[in-house]
Amino acid sequence: MALLSEAEIEEGLKGLKGWERKGNEIVRVFKNKNFVESMGFVNKVAILAEKADHHPDILIRYRNVTLTLSTHSQGGLTGKDFKLAGEIDAL
Repeated sequence: MALLSEAEIEEGLKGLKGWERKGNEIVRVFKNKNFVESMGFVNKVAILAEKADHHPDILIRYRNVTLTLSTHSQGGLTGKDFKLAGEIDAL
């Protein structure tokens, strides 16, 4: 999958809620009610990621879960990142 252009990245971000670009990645912090809810959310993300064969970096801090997406094999952002971000937003 090809890297996205700057214009495509900007357009992709417009269609996502709460995601922001940080270099060659897109990042979003999800705030949950408690740690157990955070873990449940992460498990749902894991199922989506495994089906997509595209896995985010995940940081769990009590009720906050930070997801970071990038297509490491391509060295930046591709359509896979935005597709998975949209699926995660739909949870």
